Amino acid sequence: MADHGGSGEAAAAGAAAAPVPGLNPTLGWRERLRAGLAGTGASLWFVAGLGLLYALRIPLRLCENLAAVTVFLNSLPKFYVALTGTSSLISGLTFILEWWYFHKHGTSIEQVSVSHLQPLMGGTESSISEPGSPSRNRESETSRQNLSECKVWRNPLNLFRGAEYRRYTWVTGKEPLTYYDMNLSAQEHQTFFTCDTDFLRPSDTVMQKAWRERNPPARIKAAYQALELNNDCATAYVLLAEEEATTIVDAEKLFKQALKAGETIYRQSQQCQHQSPQHEAQLRRDTNVLVYIKRRLAMCARKLGRIREAVKIMRDLMKEFPPLTMLNIHENLLESLLELQAYADVQAVLAKYDDISLPKSAAICYTAALLKTRTVSEKFSLETASRRGLSTAEINAVEAIHRAVEFNPHVPKYLLEMKSLILPPEHILKRGDSEAIAYAFFHLQHWKRIEGALNLLQCTWEGTFHHVSVYPKKELPLFIHFTAGFCSSTAMIAILTHQFPEIMGIFAKAMLGLWRPQPWASSGFEENTQDLKSEDLGLSSG
Repeated sequence: MADHGGSGEAAAAGAAAAPVPGLNPTLGWRERLRAGLAGTGASLWFVAGLGLLYALRIPLRLCENLAAVTVFLNSLPKFYVALTGTSSLISGLTFILEWWYFHKHGTSIEQVSVSHLQPLMGGTESSISEPGSPSRNRESETSRQNLSECKVWRNPLNLFRGAEYRRYTWVTGKEPLTYYDMNLSAQEHQTFFTCDTDFLRPSDTVMQKAWRERNPPARIKAAYQALELNNDCATAYVLLAEEEATTIVDAEKLFKQALKAGETIYRQSQQCQHQSPQHEAQLRRDTNVLVYIKRRLAMCARKLGRIREAVKIMRDLMKEFPPLTMLNIHENLLESLLELQAYADVQAVLAKYDDISLPKSAAICYTAALLKTRTVSEKFSLETASRRGLSTAEINAVEAIHRAVEFNPHVPKYLLEMKSLILPPEHILKRGDSEAIAYAFFHLQHWKRIEGALNLLQCTWEGTFHHVSVYPKKELPLFIHFTAGFCSSTAMIAILTHQFPEIMGIFAKAMLGLWRPQPWASSGFEENTQDLKSEDLGLSSG
């Protein structure tokens, strides 16, 4: 799966064998049985639990215990029952909601609330400034810092939904992308491919609704509706190339149609950009569409084996649109140059983008380590290095591996094939496991091509980082611990009150006595003090 160099060619070669969209190929009886058991597993466990509970109803005396609980609840004051039950219910629901949100999104609800309320409590107001002014420079510097601190990024080498991700669905019957991942993509599509002037063109209005659709057939249908209104709607061709095309060849044809339409619209927007702010927004949108189309065409050429053509398209993009560094086109260029084994060109790209002011990535750090490893890996031997020590080149290679592993310690397990690779997601978490999957999926073949590179990586990683590679480590928020403890203690007090009512009553009176002031305490203390003073006076006089 990691051998990406042949994945695109295999996708193109398998165009004739691709199944009809919407129909899954016939699976074997083992796969069907496994899928059926997986789907009915929860129901079987539920039925088995009910059967076990029914079988043990007599030994556990469920009817007697239920009657005792009913009598106990009837004997309690209604206010106490209502208060205790309501508080326990609210606490339990809060705990379940918090656990579900943390399990799904990886962060707690109160952190999200603080992030939403922070702009209202102490947010900064944005102001419009002239280009080149000091305030604009400060804003650009701030945006660059915010960009470097961003953790979730679009995967620069993300696969095509129709031509690549859908094949996984055909074979396994499962969706390769999570709802969270697709939701992020939908938000990006609305940001990149729409603007405030879409209402001026009916086709753009239809596409604005299409990008908000969750159902893929509805999006594809809306794209065809937009093409009926305007045969030169570039974003409609983009959507069809991404989601309807079943092969890379078909996707490339649709992207070429999108390129023809996108260039025409882009030239028209350039001529009208200074007329109003709305025209400037339209130019930005058309620029984003054009860059996206050219980038995906370069990726199609890379997957179909036309690597030099892909490199040329990427270089032209980086020269024509240098401000769009957030798209990380240089990572696509690095992977293509590594496939060409043009290591000098790879080093030149790294020299430009491996800068302290730019965001780091696993592709940059591990590619830099691969280039330095390449010079010494072929003759490297752990026994020889232990006897004579490391040379200068070997020290540089080891330090480069250290730097890469410190940035993302999850990558070595995938490069060394200690963990199985899966399809990379459309979005990655910087320094996380998803970024490691995305990097290894496309770059494992480049490490295997250099003899001894994986051996040096394994020796360095096992000797230094094997026991400390625990980043990132998720910790449950304090609110979850507090809610769980509160619910557990409430339930325990209720059980103890039911089982030992007299002891719990005495305990409750004792606790109340500690907090309630006693009326006799102050008078007794004053009498004892007066007696003590009189005795002291008597001793002193004697």
